[in-house]
Amino acid sequence: MICDYEGSDYRTRFWENADRAYEDAVERIAIAHLLPPRGRRIAEFGAGFGRLADLYAGYDEVILLDYSRSLLEEARQRWGQDPRFKFVAADIYHLPFASGVLSAATMIRVVHHIADVPAAFAQIRRAIAPGGTFVLEFANKRNLKAMMRYLVRRQSWSPHAPEPIEFVKLNFNFHPRWMMQVLREAGFDVRAKRSASYLRVGFLKRVLPLRTMVRIDALLQPTARWALLSPSVFVQALAAGSGAEDATREASLVGEAIFRSPRSGQPLRREGDLLVCDADGTRWRAKGNFYDFKAPL
Repeated sequence: MICDYEGSDYRTRFWENADRAYEDAVERIAIAHLLPPRGRRIAEFGAGFGRLADLYAGYDEVILLDYSRSLLEEARQRWGQDPRFKFVAADIYHLPFASGVLSAATMIRVVHHIADVPAAFAQIRRAIAPGGTFVLEFANKRNLKAMMRYLVRRQSWSPHAPEPIEFVKLNFNFHPRWMMQVLREAGFDVRAKRSASYLRVGFLKRVLPLRTMVRIDALLQPTARWALLSPSVFVQALAAGSGAEDATREASLVGEAIFRSPRSGQPLRREGDLLVCDADGTRWRAKGNFYDFKAPL
């Protein structure tokens, strides 16, 4: 099962008309510390309406991928005139990329909607070249608030138990130890962490200036070296493994050659406004810089 934001008012309801300037600011700080500022090709998995796309200004090619076509269309309205951008509608469990074509990738505010995290990470790892950077954000079940609520018996589930907790349908919180293990098993080498959104409390937002909250959070983020107690955790992981020669060859692919059929993993050829796979017979919409791999025609 996949969480689908198709047709939602996510951009206006959750961000523009909500008091989340603090969250946006501190997430940008964490990403800036973990993501290489420049590179050849980056993909953001679960990019939505392109909130963070300006952070990828140093990359030669930017792929914004999401399951929601409507959110991607909002992203294209903002970023579509930049020739570096591609907009890809796709299923995280069946990514339409050749192996090793990405030099970097991010996934922010997305993994908490993924039921099979190991399967998703396996797909992402395949798409990133060895040595490439993956910046992941996840919702931390072992945060200070959750531990206090559990201590006073206002919360039934234990924040110390390693398994993910699904507190609402397709909404998961993760124990840091579990998440690090899954990253390692997928072929990533965890290199750095940042703790973010320590001050995500309505009362503090009402009494503290935004600039003060952001400065405090920036000072607290490096505490991730010793303990992960914030509600939001950012991780820098490098794609491990050998195969440097194969990775160099795949990374050299340009344009639409980076795409593969999500069904068979075989190459695609252009036919009008379609990308066609002769190996499995699938046909995928491709118009301008918008590629629809959500479902074949």
